Amino acid sequence: MNRREAVKSVAFLMGGALSATTIGVFLDSCTSPSNKTSGNLFSADQEKIITEVADIIIPTTSTPGAKAAGVGPFIAMMMKDCYPEDAQKAFVKGLEDLEKQSQDTFKKSFLEISVPQRQELLNKVREATIAANKTEKDELEKQQENITQKKSEKEAPGNAMTPKDKPKTTPQFFAIIRDLTLLGYFTSEIGATKAMAYVEIPGRYDGDVPLKPGQKVWS
Repeated sequence: MNRREAVKSVAFLMGGALSATTIGVFLDSCTSPSNKTSGNLFSADQEKIITEVADIIIPTTSTPGAKAAGVGPFIAMMMKDCYPEDAQKAFVKGLEDLEKQSQDTFKKSFLEISVPQRQELLNKVREATIAANKTEKDELEKQQENITQKKSEKEAPGNAMTPKDKPKTTPQFFAIIRDLTLLGYFTSEIGATKAMAYVEIPGRYDGDVPLKPGQKVWS
């Protein structure tokens, strides 16, 4: 199994922990070569910011963090090769907005501020993302109610049904970079062997292994 297949497997296992944008990519977009973007999607500084943001999400503790696992380049590759254009634009704008917030708040580039200051900015972005997702969820529920009502009307005798596209969610920068940080880290060698319990040659498959309090999950 190559790394891309491993990422897909982990994506499906994580299920609801991922954003709708990322789930959509692994269900459809990542299999389409037409989604690949020619040229560089990010500037050199933006690639560095991606690495630093990933390392804030999964920092070094008793185990190496996202930077040590090479998650930054993984995120840049996945965004360029797998995500659709609207998600790419949202991601780039998110990086630009993060840099602007850093300049406005601390008068320095995101790459120049301290880790606590980076955490402060990302917490604000995270809170804004949660609020935006809630608003969007409420709006989509209303749209779904309207679709259901129209569907019932069309199902009346003499009315033919026509297929309708599902309401589309708006890509969110923080949700995507969180998704790809988790996917990149836990499909890396460091994530699989250091952050999780790992047996190189397990010998047999145990489908239900009880874990002690504080014990690492098996990779």
